[in-house]
Amino acid sequence: MSSHAFTGHMTDRHPAGEPVLLGAEELAADPDLTAGFPEAAHQVLAELVDGGAPLGWVDPPSLDEVTELLGRVLAAARAGDAALRAVYLDRRLVGLGYWVRYGRPTNRPHADIEKIALAPAVHGRGLGRALTTAVVADARDAGIEVLTLDARADNERALTLYRSLGFTEYGRLPRFVAVGDVRYDKVFYMLDFREEV
Repeated sequence: MSSHAFTGHMTDRHPAGEPVLLGAEELAADPDLTAGFPEAAHQVLAELVDGGAPLGWVDPPSLDEVTELLGRVLAAARAGDAALRAVYLDRRLVGLGYWVRYGRPTNRPHADIEKIALAPAVHGRGLGRALTTAVVADARDAGIEVLTLDARADNERALTLYRSLGFTEYGRLPRFVAVGDVRYDKVFYMLDFREEV
C-alpha cells in the first residue's frame, strides 16, 4: 500500500476496502464524518481499553469523556497547537492519532504524541505504521523540534514501531503504571527533528 493511496479526501466513490487517512481539516470538511466522529472514536477507544490496550484508561472512557477530549484536540489543531489524523475503512473509523504542543512557554517548540489507537480488527495491515508516520510528518511540518511520547513497557509492538521510525528511549519509570495489582514500567521516547538539519 503506497502512502499516496492512503491519504486524501474521502468520497463515496472511494474504492471499497482501501483505507483513507484524513487530517483534522479534511475530517471537518465532511459533515457526516464530523457529526459521527466522537461516537466512532469512543467506540474504537472503548473497545481497545476493554481489551486491555495501554491507552491510559483502566476502564473504557465514557462518550462524554472522549467527546470532551476530542474537542480540546480539535480546538488546539485549529490554533496550530496540535494535529489529528483519522483512519477510515469503508467510511468507518478504525483508528486515530494526535499530537499536542506542550503548553508551557519554555516548551512550546515541542509536542507530545498523546494517542495512537487502531481497532484490533485492522491490526497487521500496516495502518498503524501509516497513521504514526503521518502524525510524525505533521509534527515535522509544523516546525516541532522534539516529538515525545510515553508508552507502557509491555507494549512491545508499539515500541518496535516507534524505534523503527527513529524514536529513541530517553527515560523510564519502573513499575509506574498500575493496572489492578499489576505494575508496568512507563517508558519515554523522543524524536529530535533538530538532528535532521
